[in-house]
Amino acid sequence: MSNNFSSLLQLEEAFLVNLQDKGRSHNTIKNYRTDLLCFNRYLEEEKKGIELQRFELNHVQSYGGYLEKKYKADNSKRRRVQTLRVFFDFLVENGHYPSNPVRAILPSPKFLDIPRPTPFIDIKTLWTHLLDEERSNNPMVRLIARRNQLIVLLIFGGGLKVSDLAHLKKDHVFLEKNSRVMITQTDREPYTLPLPELFNAVYEKYLPDLQKMKEQSKLTFDEVLFHANPYQIISGGLSPRGLEIIFEEFRKKLMINLTPRSLRQACVFKWLQQKKKESLIKEWLGLAPSYSLKPFKDHLMDFLYNEESLAEYYFHYEGKNYRKN
Repeated sequence: MSNNFSSLLQLEEAFLVNLQDKGRSHNTIKNYRTDLLCFNRYLEEEKKGIELQRFELNHVQSYGGYLEKKYKADNSKRRRVQTLRVFFDFLVENGHYPSNPVRAILPSPKFLDIPRPTPFIDIKTLWTHLLDEERSNNPMVRLIARRNQLIVLLIFGGGLKVSDLAHLKKDHVFLEKNSRVMITQTDREPYTLPLPELFNAVYEKYLPDLQKMKEQSKLTFDEVLFHANPYQIISGGLSPRGLEIIFEEFRKKLMINLTPRSLRQACVFKWLQQKKKESLIKEWLGLAPSYSLKPFKDHLMDFLYNEESLAEYYFHYEGKNYRKN
């Protein structure tokens, strides 16, 4: 293995560690690693004499030709070019490269898959399960159930990603008549998302119980969510991988179709059915104005959602009548 190639592998590993530090999910990092392995194979097979520092636009175009021959799916080719673009951005930001040659080419169009949102019947199954768990005699089980209720409301109600949830702070949540949550990301200015009316009721019951358990566990932290075992809180915050594990447990236990992504897609359908403006939906999801919601609109009547019924279930369990404000 040449010194140049060894240096490339070290830079790629530093890039992946940087993604992990930013809270990217396990699956996202795995996909980036797979895409970089493809780039490494290209350098080995097609351009053995090219040093990374001399990688220029014509080599990017050559890599595009390599992908054309190797992959049939347009999205597979597009994703690998996008990974290379993000990797070179990292190199430029850290002084390893003067400018990003991949930015000189236009990204190929994204061919969108048919959305596969969580069916509403599965959301209701999960919600009633969490309401049952909230009535446990074990205070930690009750607290975890309320935490998981918040996760559902933040993703299905507010469209948050697992990376948004990982380090969500209490001062990012604004409880008002129309509650909102602030999202802070490295690549854009902070912005807020609307939350469902039910969020207030769940959150206001959750905070005092969270504080008691933090004191019992002798911990202090500002994050809304937490990592715990059945007996105590272990740490503040909940990593993307930790969130994925929670959803895996829901799928196995309740036999439902549920991932963070499918629940977030359900939120998009819900917003469209609520007649929210498309420009607002794209802004809330952090999407470019050019992004097309056509696949969602084409299947709008295939997946119907009623957010208010979650509130009705919740207040029924509380022995109260639900009244929409």
